[in-house]
Amino acid sequence: MNLHHILMAKPWIWSFAATITVWIVTVLFTGGASSFGLSQAALTFAAFSVVVGIGQMFVITLGPGNIDLSVPATMTLSGTLALKLMDVQDGMIVVGLLASIGIGLIIGIGNYVLIKALRIPPIIATLSMSFIVQSVAIWSNRGLRIKPPETLADFATSSLFGIPNVALVALILSIVAWVLLEKSIYGRWISAIGQSTFAARMAGIPVDGTRLVTYMLCAVLASVCGYLLASFSGGAALNMGSEYLLMSIAVVVIGGTAVAGGNSNIPGIWGASLFMFLVVSMLNTYGFGAGFRLILTGLIIIAVILLAGGRQSLR
Repeated sequence: MNLHHILMAKPWIWSFAATITVWIVTVLFTGGASSFGLSQAALTFAAFSVVVGIGQMFVITLGPGNIDLSVPATMTLSGTLALKLMDVQDGMIVVGLLASIGIGLIIGIGNYVLIKALRIPPIIATLSMSFIVQSVAIWSNRGLRIKPPETLADFATSSLFGIPNVALVALILSIVAWVLLEKSIYGRWISAIGQSTFAARMAGIPVDGTRLVTYMLCAVLASVCGYLLASFSGGAALNMGSEYLLMSIAVVVIGGTAVAGGNSNIPGIWGASLFMFLVVSMLNTYGFGAGFRLILTGLIIIAVILLAGGRQSLR
């Protein structure tokens, strides 16, 4: 197999190649003084994108039209309620995590009930759910910024052997997700559904149950990310999840997961998450504003989708 075929078969290689290129350019521009700090920051902030990206990837793998727009609101509500419940007490850390997971399960079920019972497209159903969830978050927050328990805040902001703890958590979740996708019957089911829902039903795959579990899994990962992000940033803010709406979709698409469904890519999510953080860092270094960064992110996504189309036409 030559290099061209390897690059076509392993689309995640592109995201890592782009990441390395941007990292080198940024380090050269800063004189190399901040290479370790830049790498640590990239791993830290990419970790949050990886966690929500994995959940979004599972949903997108279900096929055309499947997407979860309630991710940012889920993160906000989870972070807000978990911190209120823990009330700065170290003894409540596990209870707060379990509450976050419970919130994700409820939102995931709510999303699929809207999709199935009302027969409305997932993009509309999850957007509607996001308004409900965000309203609950606003009502429960009441302008307060409760701090996380000290032990949890220390964990979220510390490193082990130079690798940020949040990146290690994201790595563990990535491995679990990879096992689910590649080694379990569930992984085969969602790939089959993504390739053809009709054929999956004919083959006896429980399509509705699988889709329900997938939306629950996405919401739980968003909740866990909200819990970690609120702990890392010293409190839950009402806009804490807003940037992850575009980001959760961008890292999936740039990472090589098929937009049409049926094919997912976990290594690519890491490459894409690191790439997106480094691009933002580079643009900040050069003095570009938030508006330009959003435009560039959109252009990158469009370019990747066009390249993906080109790859598929070559097969």
